[in-house]
Amino acid sequence: MNYDLRPLDRARSIKTKLGLLVAVTITVASVLAVVGTRLGVSPWATVPVAVVAALVVTQLLARGMTSPLREMTVAAQRMAQGDYSQRVRATSGDEVGELARAFNRMSATLELVDRHRRDLVANVSHELRTPISALQAVLENLVDGVSEPGPEELRSALAQTERLGRLVGDLLDLSRVEEGVTPLQVAKVDVAELLEEAVAQARTDGLRYSVVVSPPGLRLSADADRLHQLLANLLDNAARHSPRDGEIRVAAVAEGDRVRLDVADDGPGIAPAERGLVFERFTTSAAHNSGTGLGLAISRWVVQLHGGTIAVADSEHGCRIEVLLPVDPTRPTTTKEPVMSTLTPPAPSQPPLPAPARDTLTAFWPDADRRRPGLVGAAAASGILAALVLPDHRIGLGAALVLAAICATVLATRTRRAGRGTWSWTDTADVAVVVLLLVTLVLRDAAWITALCLLAALALVAVGSTRASSVLGTVGSAVAVPLAGLRGLPWLGRTLRPRGGTQSWIPAVRAGLLSAVLLLVFGSLFASADALFATWVDAITPDITWNDLPARTVLALFVAGGTLAAAYVGLAPPAVDRLQPRLRPSRRPFEWLAPIAAVNAVFAAFLVAQATALFGGHDYLQRTTGLTYADYVHEGFGQLTVATVLTLTVVAWASHKAEPSRRRDVALGALCLMTIVVVVSALHRMSLYVEAYGFTRLRLLVSVFEGWLGLVLVMVLVAGVVGGRRWLVPVAVRTGALGLLGLALVNPDLYIAEHNLSRTQATTPVDYAYLRSLSADALPAIVRLPDAEFACAVRGLQVPVRGDWLDFNLARERGADQLAERTASGAGSAVVCPTTP
Repeated sequence: MNYDLRPLDRARSIKTKLGLLVAVTITVASVLAVVGTRLGVSPWATVPVAVVAALVVTQLLARGMTSPLREMTVAAQRMAQGDYSQRVRATSGDEVGELARAFNRMSATLELVDRHRRDLVANVSHELRTPISALQAVLENLVDGVSEPGPEELRSALAQTERLGRLVGDLLDLSRVEEGVTPLQVAKVDVAELLEEAVAQARTDGLRYSVVVSPPGLRLSADADRLHQLLANLLDNAARHSPRDGEIRVAAVAEGDRVRLDVADDGPGIAPAERGLVFERFTTSAAHNSGTGLGLAISRWVVQLHGGTIAVADSEHGCRIEVLLPVDPTRPTTTKEPVMSTLTPPAPSQPPLPAPARDTLTAFWPDADRRRPGLVGAAAASGILAALVLPDHRIGLGAALVLAAICATVLATRTRRAGRGTWSWTDTADVAVVVLLLVTLVLRDAAWITALCLLAALALVAVGSTRASSVLGTVGSAVAVPLAGLRGLPWLGRTLRPRGGTQSWIPAVRAGLLSAVLLLVFGSLFASADALFATWVDAITPDITWNDLPARTVLALFVAGGTLAAAYVGLAPPAVDRLQPRLRPSRRPFEWLAPIAAVNAVFAAFLVAQATALFGGHDYLQRTTGLTYADYVHEGFGQLTVATVLTLTVVAWASHKAEPSRRRDVALGALCLMTIVVVVSALHRMSLYVEAYGFTRLRLLVSVFEGWLGLVLVMVLVAGVVGGRRWLVPVAVRTGALGLLGLALVNPDLYIAEHNLSRTQATTPVDYAYLRSLSADALPAIVRLPDAEFACAVRGLQVPVRGDWLDFNLARERGADQLAERTASGAGSAVVCPTTP
């Protein structure tokens, strides 16, 4: 019976499989023994049955564990007979499964090597036969007297002999690669002379050649003979594939510490799918299957010997080979290892094998490339600064400095990423907005608006770090920061590990300790000697006691760890935009059109109701609904805000679900337009309500949020018209941050106080208790009140207290001065203040 059960394939270790095997076997034997005992069966009968059952279970499970080994044995025997098409089933996740997958890769490689061997024999035979046949024909004509030994015949014989020599030279170079010992004679090479000489020797009739060197007199350190071999192969490849009267363009350009060599032709070019394969041995392009496939492989070998790179570059027409060589190569002049592998050519395309979890994580979130000890030091400095400043201080200049240090540490990683040497204009704009958002901590006293500005600044930093362009990507940017505490541990270990051993840390530690001791000693001496200097020291030195030292230590570690995690996200950003819902476009339009049509119908009916209420007037509303107009406009604002958010969600769903078409654009455009009208209606409702009942922080904030949602809807319409959606979410985040910045600059608490005190159609009296709960930002409006109202507004008001320079806040300082000046002028206190029901 042929059976191959593999129930333990999900286990990731063979030790785990063995443990499960033993556990299952013992469990089966124990259950049978207990059941037999309960049934009164003799142990002499129960034990043999339990043993047999355990052996059967063991056989079933163990066969599945060892079946890959048996398959590899059979496959290896067949491969020994020349059949390299053998593959084994590799579904296990343990070490045996890894061995099976390696066996499959090996067999695929051997199959490809065997095919290349056969191709080599055929190609070399063809390449040898053509010049030999031509040379034989010329010699036979000369021997038979058909033609006289003139210059033309001799040139033809010489050309065929040179062709044979090139082929033999390629094969000799291949043997040197396989031997693995290749000396390099490095010397200064004049690039212009090298190119002119190579072109002169490779010139072919019927083709035009051009050579450009920039700057003139360009030189580099290299092996001139090897570079000549490289150019000869590239020029021969270009000549063989160029049309008659075509042009071969050779250029050399200096790019920093490298030199770029370009060889371009007017031939059919190389397909993008084949560009990575043409540099492998015995591989020829499908568009022009000629030659042995050794020329470009040897060219790659020469380039790698010099520490450079070679690739097929993009070109408007023809083929362009681009070579990058260092001006001063650092590679040794002799290598003892094969630079171009001769035993492991690329495996043929086959169904991808399941990748381990770590590979998937690396593809989604690559690790940082290099050590960054300066970044760790900056994060640690931010944590220490937070521990010294934040405790025992209110939100002000000190908090702004701490947050500025944190944001600067994270933003500095943008220029340290691979491929990002300079900032873009959006980076500069983000930094400017972040700075202004942090300045609000010094300008405003209202904690609610400063907290929102701080969150907006952090959101800008996070989105800029990961370049998120979707809603889920933006959320993933925030989630990535705490996860970076685990993802970045290997990088942190590499960064903290000394390069030169532990001894390299001793000078830095010694210098730091000596500086701290000298600073403490001389600071104490001068402070005790001069009273003014002592006051300065007290002003800049935090008051730290042994009791609060643990709390400050925890705060320092928390801030330093969070800063370093956020910096790691900026240094090695995850691919957060891959977090997309898997919504396949529907081939049946009714699946998305019917829900959108239903939502559009509801919106249209609501807008008709709004128009009816607007033109019907207060009497119509009172008679129809039994509500006053103020009550009518108040009850729906929150629901309309939720409806706006849901509309954006529905539009996002439909844009992924529906195929691009005019019908989709019309349906979603109509929904967005009606939603914008709903936003205007909601803002109108709020304006009428606050005129009657006054502003609160929540009402003001929700109004700004609803207005921002309306702006996002306008941007959605623009994206639907002009196309492209990658800019939509980043621009929405930035406009939201600018909206909060504008709200903070307007001074919302002062605006609320002035509006509530200046209402002309107030339904309720002024709520002085609510005014007293506002921050010091609202004091300029309160101090301008008449005496009686001022007495009601300040009754029980807590006067802002000045602190040290780390507590400095412009609103608190001005409020304290204005309140002290108004209180000194005298105000009545025997006043009966109105109460708000």
